[in-house]
Amino acid sequence: MRRALLLRILIGLFAALLPAATATAAPQTVYFPSADGRTALVGYLFQPAGPGPWPAMVMLHGRGGPYSSNNNSDCTYVGVTIVSPCNAGSLSRRHMMWGEYWSARGFLALLPDSFGPRGKAHGFGRFTHDDPNRADVNELSVRPLDAEGALAYLRGRGDVVASQVYLQGWSNGGSTALNVMIRQGHEAGYRGALVFYPGCGESALLAPTLFAGAPIAMFLGSDDEEVSPIICQHVAERSRHDGIPIDVTIYPGATHDFDDPSARRQSAPGNQAALDDALVKAIAIVNGWKK
Repeated sequence: MRRALLLRILIGLFAALLPAATATAAPQTVYFPSADGRTALVGYLFQPAGPGPWPAMVMLHGRGGPYSSNNNSDCTYVGVTIVSPCNAGSLSRRHMMWGEYWSARGFLALLPDSFGPRGKAHGFGRFTHDDPNRADVNELSVRPLDAEGALAYLRGRGDVVASQVYLQGWSNGGSTALNVMIRQGHEAGYRGALVFYPGCGESALLAPTLFAGAPIAMFLGSDDEEVSPIICQHVAERSRHDGIPIDVTIYPGATHDFDDPSARRQSAPGNQAALDDALVKAIAIVNGWKK
């Protein structure tokens, strides 16, 4: 009887502590301009422990936006002075996982929200590539300028190593990352890009070949149900033929969003192995680029 009572007390104490632990884990909210010269972006900053300056990672969300689907259905605008359920405390599990991953490894991680400042914090569902409401947040001419604004913001901070800023993107954000590298060319900008299951078709990229001066690493799932890994492989092959430093990892049996840590996504065959490998490989690749 006493043992059961003690167990109930311990469970109650643990449950009571959970909200506080979640709250302290929320990243810092920051604001900075897009390179489009008119959009005030909101971003979420995961800061490492210990003194800087640190290398940095800019993380570009996909078409679903940066927020959890449990919170974002009624969200529109996110920005300064706007109260919204979409905020630093309601980021998706994947973005929280990767932000904490980089900060634990000594990187300042910044997740810009391209959708909320433009009234689309709800994001977009699957297979909405042709939705006209996505035109003003597209990966060709809009979101690359947000990534360039993020780079300028980080370089202006005193706690960032200006020559060691990297890029990571998922799906639509992965296509955006590729377009950033194309726009950047051989100019000094992002030192490299980690690109997860991007769209690589003609409508998604600025050029059929990635004329980039910095290295790129692609992570693709063989069973991706939203974008074609085969098209991305062809883009990579053409780019390597032209001397572009690009690496491709294809995960057998892995789907779109294979690194989403939710139980539903990780129940798909191949996704757990893909996630485990990507978590090991990502830091190894970036550390190799730093040398």
